[in-house]
Amino acid sequence: MKILVCIKQVPDMESKFKIDGAGTWYDTSELAWRMNEYDEYGVEQAVQLKEQTGGDATVLCIGSDKVKETMKKALAMGCDRGAHIDDPDFTSKDPYEIAGIIAEYAKDKEFDIIFTGMQSQDRGSGQVGVLVAEMLGLPSVTTIVDFAFDNGKIQVKRELEGGVKAVVSVTSPALFTCQLGLNTPRYPTLPNIMKAKKKELLSIPVADLLKVEPKAETSSMGLPEKKGGGLVLEGDVAELADKLVAILKEKTGILAG
Repeated sequence: MKILVCIKQVPDMESKFKIDGAGTWYDTSELAWRMNEYDEYGVEQAVQLKEQTGGDATVLCIGSDKVKETMKKALAMGCDRGAHIDDPDFTSKDPYEIAGIIAEYAKDKEFDIIFTGMQSQDRGSGQVGVLVAEMLGLPSVTTIVDFAFDNGKIQVKRELEGGVKAVVSVTSPALFTCQLGLNTPRYPTLPNIMKAKKKELLSIPVADLLKVEPKAETSSMGLPEKKGGGLVLEGDVAELADKLVAILKEKTGILAG
């Protein structure tokens, strides 16, 4: 079985974010980086499936040379090789372009299963996985929280609203986007970290794979506006009710008259 798992390098979410000079993305100069959390679950599921089937797992990441460090974690977790799509201007591309790059890489490699994260923690569009599936003509199941492979058949559970889960059966080839809680991502051991250094990590110029035009453009980006703090009312319940009604009349007018 041939498995592809797509990951993204994102800033640590505890970082202090600033808008860049162009006003269209965040300033990346002083950020710490890590693997997108949703993608960690995709890597773990790819490795589990590889171990179950005796298959082969490739990890793909788009970005500058610095994303190789994040890819090495996926290799240390158990992926067999890395496909680095070398693109220093990755952040300027919209989800359609990103999906087009992945689809162009995967189109002739006959992957049985493709895993992606449900979304990235920085852009959060949730579009790339399903667009890749559409471009490759594959069925896709999104937001999976359980994955089972048995004798060529795949059954997954996908998260719906209110804690409800849908059970979906599909045959390969297919693509799945992974939700948090799908599994428990493993910590790479020191021996596996050392082994990862010897695994193939091939860089491919993005120009060789970019065949589609963008569908969207980011015109500007801004930090959320600061709003005033909430008002805490204290005292007797009966008095609080009167105070609340008076405030609503004064501030909103919804109880006027």
